[in-house]
Amino acid sequence: MPVEHPCLTCGACCAFFRVSFHWSEADPALGGVVPFELTEPLRTHERVMRGTSQAQPRCIALDADIGRYSRCTIHDRRPSVCALVPASWEFGAASAQCDKARIAHGLQALTPDDWIGVDEAEKNPLPEA
Repeated sequence: MPVEHPCLTCGACCAFFRVSFHWSEADPALGGVVPFELTEPLRTHERVMRGTSQAQPRCIALDADIGRYSRCTIHDRRPSVCALVPASWEFGAASAQCDKARIAHGLQALTPDDWIGVDEAEKNPLPEA
């Protein structure tokens, strides 16, 4: 029986890090797919997901009870930086970002055992460099 992807019961990274990215990712005229209305300006060439540029960040696109269930409401349109944060051990190595966010929310860091039974098709592919 397949095991659920650990990110679907986490959400810690989306409620820990600032999510900033090049403004063009939210400009449909340039092929950007991130919903502009869910972003705000950060610096000259950057936008940030609303809710993540504050003392206690929480992305506006996050639908979660951290540690119980989690989903990104714009997963297929999320900023590229979100796809660059792998879950620990998803691809055979620890992820300092994942571990830091989980620990900050009182969750244990993931281990290789957390991936036993997760269908390979459910793993998030790493973006091409």
